[in-house]
Amino acid sequence: MTVTVQLLNGEQTAELESELKKAFAEAFAEPPYGEGPADVERAFRRFRSQIRRRGFRAAIAFDDETVVGMAYGYPLSANTGWWDTLIDPVPGDLRHEDGKRTFGLFELAVRPPWRRQGIASHMHRVLIEGLDNARVLLNARPEATGAQAAYLAWGYRRVGSAIPWEGAARHDVMVLDLPHP
Repeated sequence: MTVTVQLLNGEQTAELESELKKAFAEAFAEPPYGEGPADVERAFRRFRSQIRRRGFRAAIAFDDETVVGMAYGYPLSANTGWWDTLIDPVPGDLRHEDGKRTFGLFELAVRPPWRRQGIASHMHRVLIEGLDNARVLLNARPEATGAQAAYLAWGYRRVGSAIPWEGAARHDVMVLDLPHP
């Protein structure tokens, strides 16, 4: 098995929507997520607007022609609602966005048969390499211990908790400060 990771823009990523839906459904069907068809549809309604955002980029993992993983996001706008979902108070300077400061990592998933091979780490590296943002922000379920361990190993720190959408479980809000040249 040879897995490759490609960095794609929004238009290129849109062409893979059906494959990404399959990967998302498989990756998030297991506990602690337990997501089903309605969750996949909700995620991909957001996806269709996300791919049109300025600065959108995706790192997609392929095993031959099969999509086995995905990581994607874009810089948060100055008026992002991301920080409004927090349930823990945080300092105002942490919440400040200007359209360039923070890259929001919206999805990172690997299909179960391809896990524990370094694919998530590889996608993450490809996705954030060359970003001119100061930091990366993501939400992660606290009970997703494998994901949590990876994020901590990659240098993320927990800065609070959020309910990212109505009906969602509590997520940890995590930040990775990026090195500046």
